[in-house]
Amino acid sequence: MVSTKSLYRILLADDHTLIRHGIRNLISNNPALTVIGEVGDGEELLAFLETTQPDLLILDISMPKLTGIEAVSRVKKLYPGIKILMLTMHKNKQYFYHAMSAGADGYLMKEDSDEELLLAIKRIQDGKSYLSPFLSQDFADDVISAYRNNRSSPFETLTNREREVLNLVVAGHTSKVMADMLCLSPRTIDHHRANLLRKFDMKNSVDLVNFAVRNGFVTPTD
Repeated sequence: MVSTKSLYRILLADDHTLIRHGIRNLISNNPALTVIGEVGDGEELLAFLETTQPDLLILDISMPKLTGIEAVSRVKKLYPGIKILMLTMHKNKQYFYHAMSAGADGYLMKEDSDEELLLAIKRIQDGKSYLSPFLSQDFADDVISAYRNNRSSPFETLTNREREVLNLVVAGHTSKVMADMLCLSPRTIDHHRANLLRKFDMKNSVDLVNFAVRNGFVTPTD
């Protein structure tokens, strides 16, 4: 009998019980893998990791209490040795950019085949990045790594308020409307907008919007 310590240990984080059970059953057919636990939301995930760390976390990108993107960032800061495979139904490239920038090691679609899940696990276990063929087969590991390791990204320096303002700027709201929405003065909003232009090294709001959307710095809403 193979020792549990010698198996590749996997934690499942998804708010849908049936999906977790389906993945567990599939993984159980591989004698080199073992599922050490299941959690249904971000808070349960962080509580579980306080006592037990897996080799790989299979993480739903849309979870309650703490989103998958937020969870990736938290987990990588607290437990940098844990590999993370994002599980998602979103094909929007901005979700992919956010996930990889936060530190994810792979991006798997929920409509991918059973064999594709096992392939994703194997690639990450071998120290490589993984991207679902539904998105593209042309993303090389070095391209993904270069994006994820871009520590100089201006997005990382934004405050929570600046991120809120950035999303509202991209949505096309005026400073007055944003001030009403955020219960701030128009002057304060203009200050945040000026900071955004400075941090992104942009001359005007149009350039800022184009850059933010093109590079996936805006949280998707679709």
